[in-house]
Amino acid sequence: MSDIEYLQGRILAALERASRGVDKLALAKDDVPDLSQELEAERQANAQLTERVKNLSDRLESETANLQSRLSDAEAALAQVSVTETQMAKLDTELQQVRRANTQLAEACAALRDANAQGVGDPTLINQSVVAELDALRAARSADVAEANAILSVLTPLVSSAKEKI
Repeated sequence: MSDIEYLQGRILAALERASRGVDKLALAKDDVPDLSQELEAERQANAQLTERVKNLSDRLESETANLQSRLSDAEAALAQVSVTETQMAKLDTELQQVRRANTQLAEACAALRDANAQGVGDPTLINQSVVAELDALRAARSADVAEANAILSVLTPLVSSAKEKI
C-alpha cells in the first residue's frame, strides 16, 4: 500500500507540474502577439505585387511587339528610300549625259553654221552634228526612262498601301 501512496504522490506532483506548465503556456500565449492579420495583409500585398508584375510583363510584351512592328515598317520605308535614291542617282546621271550631248550638239551646230557661212559644206561637220543630235536624243530618251522609273518607285508603295487599306 505504501507503494500506492508513493505512486499517488508522484502522480499528484506530476499533475501539479503539468498544471503549472499549462499556466505558464497560457501566460506565454498572452505575451505572443497575434500575427495572423499581419500575415494575411502580407499575403494580399504579395498577391497584388504578383498581379502588377504580370500586368507589367504583359505591357512589356505588347510594347515590344509594337516597337518591332514599327521597326519593320521603318526598315521597309528605308529600303524604299534606298531604291528611290538609286533611281534618282540614275536619273541624275542620265540628265548629265543629256547636258553633255546637248553641249556637243550646240558646238557641232555652231561649227556647221560657221562652215555654211563661209560657203564650205564640210561633210565631217555634218556627220558630227548628226551624231551629236542622235546622242542627244538617246540621252533624252534614257533620261525620260530614268525619270519614269524614279516616279514609279515612289508611287508603287503608295498604291500598295492604298490597296491594303481597301
